[in-house]
Amino acid sequence: MSERFAFGGDIVWRPSTDDIERSNLAAFMREHGIVSYDELMRRSTEDVAWFTDAVLRFLGVRFTRPYDTVLDMTDGIAFPRWCVGGALNIVSSCTDRWAADAVHRERSAVVWEGEEETVRRLSYGELAAEVNRCANALRACGLGKGDAIGLYMPMTPEIVIALLAIGKIGGVILPLFSGYGAAAVASRLADADAKALFTADGFFRRGAVVDLKAVADEALDAVPSISHVIVLRRSGHSVPMREGRDIWWHDLVPRQPDVAEAEPTAAEDTLMIIYTSGTTGRPKGAVHTHCGFPVKAAQDMAFGTDVHADDLIYWMTDMGWMMGPWLVFGATLLGATFFISDGAPDFPGVDRLWQQVELHGINVLGISPTLVRSLMKHGIDPVRAHDIDSLRFFASTSEPWNPEPWMWLFRDVGESRRPIINYSGGTEISGGIVMGNPLLPLKPAAFSAACPGIAADVYDEDGRPLRNAVGELVITAPWIGMTRGFWRDRDRYLDTYWSRWEGVWVHGDFAAIDEDGLWYILGRSDDTIKVAGKRLGPAEIESVLVAHPAVNEAAAIGVPHDVKGNEVVCFCVLNPGRIGDAALVEELRAALIHALGKPLAPRAIHFIGDIPKTRNGKIMRRIARSAWLGLDPGDTSGLVNPAAVDEIRSLG
Repeated sequence: MSERFAFGGDIVWRPSTDDIERSNLAAFMREHGIVSYDELMRRSTEDVAWFTDAVLRFLGVRFTRPYDTVLDMTDGIAFPRWCVGGALNIVSSCTDRWAADAVHRERSAVVWEGEEETVRRLSYGELAAEVNRCANALRACGLGKGDAIGLYMPMTPEIVIALLAIGKIGGVILPLFSGYGAAAVASRLADADAKALFTADGFFRRGAVVDLKAVADEALDAVPSISHVIVLRRSGHSVPMREGRDIWWHDLVPRQPDVAEAEPTAAEDTLMIIYTSGTTGRPKGAVHTHCGFPVKAAQDMAFGTDVHADDLIYWMTDMGWMMGPWLVFGATLLGATFFISDGAPDFPGVDRLWQQVELHGINVLGISPTLVRSLMKHGIDPVRAHDIDSLRFFASTSEPWNPEPWMWLFRDVGESRRPIINYSGGTEISGGIVMGNPLLPLKPAAFSAACPGIAADVYDEDGRPLRNAVGELVITAPWIGMTRGFWRDRDRYLDTYWSRWEGVWVHGDFAAIDEDGLWYILGRSDDTIKVAGKRLGPAEIESVLVAHPAVNEAAAIGVPHDVKGNEVVCFCVLNPGRIGDAALVEELRAALIHALGKPLAPRAIHFIGDIPKTRNGKIMRRIARSAWLGLDPGDTSGLVNPAAVDEIRSLG
């Protein structure tokens, strides 16, 4: 039985009339005679085909052959077919249409800043030409339609060019996190039968060179299907080049013609496979198509973060995380400008992020709660040292918020006038299930509503809709961005999302809807802690801990107990200068008892140097739990800080 939801609070932001009137979302609603968000949600989820067709037209997606039917459900809700009979190569809508426009071709498409503060800009005309050169280079290597090509590169303009070029030749984009080790790279390349790989000699991180090529070489010893490796010279240090396989980017790409035809592709041809780590077994390859992932990305960017053609959006991400391709496809379909950067956000100075906002005039800034918690340690002065008036919106994804850091970003940094567009969904969604938007009010750590076109709900354990209590996040109708399954693993896809209730996508997140209709995501439902019959999300516990001035970051797990079923164990990272002694343990324990009740008093509170997390800031509680219990933690390839696992293991 679900427990009463513990979050909520007062509304802290309401949109102004100007916010509403200038928004893409309001323009879409006016175009279709829709007078309220509730009406939009009703129409978009009850008539998915109408809504999808309307979004495709609103975005101006170019089809070389019109579709006969928007949606075909013949094979059931888990395997819908979209834009049936239609043909398009999505890259034509991302670059070619803008390059053909005399005005738009001069607008910036991408702005890049390196850790060494080098800045490069590519206009839409320049980006289209570079994509064409890269597409011609791939074709010169004998690569073409259906060939999977890996991207294992730092965040530079070349990774954007390569991503779009792979799509333009009809290839299959295979984004790989630049922090992966050799085994993780090899397993993903081999699973997709990749034919080529883009990589780099290395990249900079906090002033040091990360030798990316060495990791790639080790990985490729186990991937015989790779015939070509295109290497970007980024760090400038010496690396071995294997004859007959490796070629420098600068020796291949710039020499190609800057005109290239887009490969004819069907709307449902595979565009990209993005791998995500499962709790067990091999990584899951989410399959996305030309008319799927890019369309959902652009829809969410337009309706949620309200990006227009004259906006500059920066989402701090790696291309191996879904938000990397999301940023590229979403911004270019909208004809907007996007910013990318390599290196760390707090190096060479803790104010680097705010310096970038000022220097480049960033309008929408996507960051993670984990990063905000780390920036809070330095106070507000690094922010105040820069003019950030260009910022209209913050945006956030990857990890549930705790109210205190959310309020610091909103109130102290954002001056209580810049909303935080909270965003949650996943790789298999192609974007968001729930999201803030410019039309609806916000509470701390909340989501305004489900995304248009997403028939989301919260179910109790018996599959009934639930309000003001914690339950399972579900979706009850198809949407165009949904993964077309897992690569070569139909049964795993069905078991993961469709096996609990017939015709219902069970996302695996712990969620709630409060009395005012605002949404909250409290973490993965397999992170749920149930103590003596009471079920709660780890975010409830963690929010109490990080509210203490000594605690910067926290993670809570449930561990077995003979009587209660589970007990709570907490891990805390302290703020600089704070001492993790017995007195602080008792203070935190008392705070938890006061907030949640004595039955939920923790078994242990540990002070550690870091919490296991991915590069995009997701706290990996399942790995922390396994390490503390001395169990196999499963796939840890996506961790940015594997040493944290060993520290927790030593405490168990």
